[in-house]
Amino acid sequence: MEAAAASTEIWVLGWSVIFLLVHILVQALSLDLSSDLGLKYLLGPRDQPKEPGNVLPGRLKRALSNLLETYPAFVALALALAVTGKTGGLGATGAWLWFAARIVYVFLYAAGVPVLRTLVWFVSILGLALMVVRLMA
Repeated sequence: MEAAAASTEIWVLGWSVIFLLVHILVQALSLDLSSDLGLKYLLGPRDQPKEPGNVLPGRLKRALSNLLETYPAFVALALALAVTGKTGGLGATGAWLWFAARIVYVFLYAAGVPVLRTLVWFVSILGLALMVVRLMA
């Protein structure tokens, strides 16, 4: 199993977990920066949903939701490539492509960039497709 632990796909998987945690933290902190919600609301059960006046928290929340739509596929593919010993090549390229595109996507979404953001999303999907091709080869 040592070869799997050293593979690019597993390495990128580890960094993707760090990215996910940072993304969650930044999104949560962006709510705190929105003073119109108030600390009592933010620390409470949030039974009555409130929207912050600032657009950034909403954008970061939607970007996080978008990440979570493809993240299970990425995790499954990275692990499947490692377990089957099909690491490297297109799989590694796809993992890096997905990861890099997801990072760029967050910044573009937060900035409100419409068309380029969607193109970057397609690049992340291409990364997943490359991983599938490598797995199925």
